[in-house]
Amino acid sequence: MTKTLYIAGPEVFYPDAKAVLARKREMAADYGFDVIGPGLGFGTLPADKREAGIAIARINEQVMQRAQVMIANMTPFRGVSIDPGTAFEVGFFCALERPVFAYTNDPRDFGPRTADEWYKGEVAMDDTGHMRATVDGQSVEAHGFADNLMLDGGILSRGGKVLRPAGDVLLPTSDLTVYEEALRAARDALNA
Repeated sequence: MTKTLYIAGPEVFYPDAKAVLARKREMAADYGFDVIGPGLGFGTLPADKREAGIAIARINEQVMQRAQVMIANMTPFRGVSIDPGTAFEVGFFCALERPVFAYTNDPRDFGPRTADEWYKGEVAMDDTGHMRATVDGQSVEAHGFADNLMLDGGILSRGGKVLRPAGDVLLPTSDLTVYEEALRAARDALNA
């Protein structure tokens, strides 16, 4: 039986968004999924940009409510962390108690990535054993997850997975190897 799939990620911002999303939909269909969103037609949107944004958000929420499973691209986008829209979608889907199979093309843990990229290595362990930035004293989350513990924890506690590339190789954003692993994991979990 075909399962409905929502694909979450920052691909809508890519210069080749249509081609990338078409390829991801094609691959999902090969794994037996019916991709129902996002971005598969919003109809006529309000002329006002803010109102259009609100309409798109509501439409995506309605589509997520119809989806049975989500594949989420958690590859860092415009910073050290997941695209904020994708983070919202993951949280929304977890609140629906539905499985998310996430992936990232960055093999690094969130803590070291934040320490290296945001704080440029200017971190130290405090007297309680927590990593802190020396510049502002902020704690640097280090739980061994791909991103914030609420994302990975929410996904994993609902039977989903967060997949990363093998080894220490940072894959280009265009690489769909780990995306395909997420499709396979979702298919296998739903057919179990």
